[in-house]
Amino acid sequence: MTGYIRRRSGSTNTLFLYICKEAAFSFFVAFLFFFFIFFINQLLLMAEEILSKRVPFTQVSLLILYSLPAIVAMAAPFAALVGILMAIGRMNTDNEILLIRLSGLSYSTIFLPLIILGILISFISFFANDVLLPAGTLEFGKLYRKLLFSSPAIELESNSVKRFKDTVLITGEVFDKSIDKLLILDRTTSGERRVILADKATLENELNSLLSLKLDNAFIHTSTENTRMNYDYALSGQLRYALLQSDIMQAISSPGPREMASKDVAKEIKNKTVDLKKNAAIRMQRAYKAAAELELILRNGQASMDWNKKQTNLDLLQREKYSSYEILNDRTLRVYKLEYYKKFSIPFGALSFVFLATPLGLFAKKSGQTVGFALGLIIAVLYWALLIGGQTLGVRLGYSPFWAMWLPNISIFFIGLALTFWRLKR
Repeated sequence: MTGYIRRRSGSTNTLFLYICKEAAFSFFVAFLFFFFIFFINQLLLMAEEILSKRVPFTQVSLLILYSLPAIVAMAAPFAALVGILMAIGRMNTDNEILLIRLSGLSYSTIFLPLIILGILISFISFFANDVLLPAGTLEFGKLYRKLLFSSPAIELESNSVKRFKDTVLITGEVFDKSIDKLLILDRTTSGERRVILADKATLENELNSLLSLKLDNAFIHTSTENTRMNYDYALSGQLRYALLQSDIMQAISSPGPREMASKDVAKEIKNKTVDLKKNAAIRMQRAYKAAAELELILRNGQASMDWNKKQTNLDLLQREKYSSYEILNDRTLRVYKLEYYKKFSIPFGALSFVFLATPLGLFAKKSGQTVGFALGLIIAVLYWALLIGGQTLGVRLGYSPFWAMWLPNISIFFIGLALTFWRLKR
């Protein structure tokens, strides 16, 4: 009996390693496919934004290298889906699954190595997204700022909006170092607001500024807000406009939530929540004060000396209540929360895919690898569409960020469980 158990245990271990090997090989093939797709997409973006501005190839290669963690983090979960579908589909087509079952082994023998592989892929993807991506973004920013000093034209794009501290540049078509139609919105050190419109702008290098623009046929509108609004207008055949290095460095050096580690995003969410609640409380206090004053005015009726302030207090009450609601539903905070949950949902989507891909692969009768690959691509596209749809609903309509990002994974997990139980009953 002891010998039988020993042989049974050895066979199980051999089978465990065999399934891991098959799934890992298929995962590697699928990973190369998705990595190539995302890499080409990144390369095209680089070509549009940087290569067209004649940046040295070595510098572009480094920028692409720093972008690789994001590609790895995205490719790994989808590769897990397609790889497991291909591996289980091939084993089922070759009747290897049937032989395993005829040997008296349960489906758990098949599921266990795949679940372990899914957990491993999830943690690798999470590490790439949460550790390597912020580090790569930091190096990307350093190199990008270095390139700006040597070739400031890379910051200008056709039909784009660029914000640098208190300055906004809205460009038309950009040809090398010339811009057809340029709109500049800025605020001077004295607090004046300016709107500058030029028919043409030419980028020039200047010692004390990073971006120096020569504007042709410029129209300048200046407004000041003191006790009353004052406006000034001016026309100029030629005008030189300079953006300071510090303004541009500040604009491009601060990473967004996508480029931050999850703990940093959580810290930002906590700080923003505290600040927003304070602002909302101040607004609500103003609203309560306006409501109390309005109630007193209405009680005294038209005989009240403040009767003429009735509408003013009513407008103030409505405005403060609406502002407090808008503060508590701040769009920036929702974006941070969405990115925070997204940092976990996408990497650990690989584990959810295991529970879906395994029973689906068991249904393959012939051409298991081909069917698994095609089916995996379809599911990957649908999953990505659900993520994009959830993110859009979360940002624009205020849906729960958690459910917006985790609902695809939860749905896939329960669909996979249902298919598994269905397969076991057959």
